Amino acid sequence: MPATSLSHYNLRANRDQMILLKEFYCEFVGLKAGPRAALNSYGFWLYAGDQAVLHLSEIRSGEHRQSELKTSFDHVAFNCVDIPAMQGKLEQAGIEFQLADIPASEGFPAQKQIFFNDPLGNGVELNFV
Repeated sequence: MPATSLSHYNLRANRDQMILLKEFYCEFVGLKAGPRAALNSYGFWLYAGDQAVLHLSEIRSGEHRQSELKTSFDHVAFNCVDIPAMQGKLEQAGIEFQLADIPASEGFPAQKQIFFNDPLGNGVELNFV
């Protein structure tokens, strides 16, 4: 049975970092905090429209997360609208970002992309068709 779509991704951090991530992804990606399954832990589910795309989970007692370890994870990407507003918001907040122009090719429309890092260093890509 093949996968049909991406459901969500999960970031694990301590409570203070989770709150920082929640505020960051709501402010600079436009996600919204929403309902979360009745779990026996602290955390947030952040939504793009009616889809919970980012889960923020608190690290478990005694668990140590390797935040300095470079893994093969590079970034998560979101489809977005209104690139001028997003650029302005990032510039006003002093968040460093890179821009890319992707030309149209067979089966793919031209798009602009913005790349930046969240407060914990995870890569974020915003796509604007």
